[in-house]
Amino acid sequence: MATRGFTGRRPSAAFASRLPPGQFETDDFPVLSKGPTPRVDLATWRFTLSDGPRPLASWSWTEFEALPHTVWQGDIHCVTTWSKFDTTWEGVTIDELLAAAGVSAPSAYTLAISHDDYDTNVPAADLLDGRAMVATRFNGAPLAAEHGGPARLLVPHLYFWKSAKWIKGLRFTARDEAGFWELRGYHLRGDPWKQQRYSDDP
Repeated sequence: MATRGFTGRRPSAAFASRLPPGQFETDDFPVLSKGPTPRVDLATWRFTLSDGPRPLASWSWTEFEALPHTVWQGDIHCVTTWSKFDTTWEGVTIDELLAAAGVSAPSAYTLAISHDDYDTNVPAADLLDGRAMVATRFNGAPLAAEHGGPARLLVPHLYFWKSAKWIKGLRFTARDEAGFWELRGYHLRGDPWKQQRYSDDP
């Protein structure tokens, strides 16, 4: 669902090198999702790491907020061709979650699971070494519901459909299992610099 559009523009020469092919820069923050915005109650919110069906660790909102937080600043890119420069996110890296759980990544693949029954696959290598976080704040404020609040996955080096909104868990899987958009023809990985938009893109 797209609740509002955006006006793209060509970047200045100074920013052109930061724009993947086929993208336009926008100052807006378009809202796109597969359906209505779910309302997530912090009193019952939990985030669960699991290895297939087996839970590895789970945190309440209070427990999650007590974990070490990291700030990340940079650019984000949506498969619908908009890119937004110089965003600031704060949350808990996947490395910190695994450390808190006392485990290493048990497999090479994951599915991010959301409260709206959305899911998306992300290779574990794209989540580790500080490359991804579960974000709870955007530009210094709690993450708004329409942008995935109270918490969303942030994988900024991949197209933004991989940064699942309203995330409630991360499941390690034995094989690369396609998620909601991947089952509908989107690329299994989604690197914006390689224009991996659809399943037949290299």
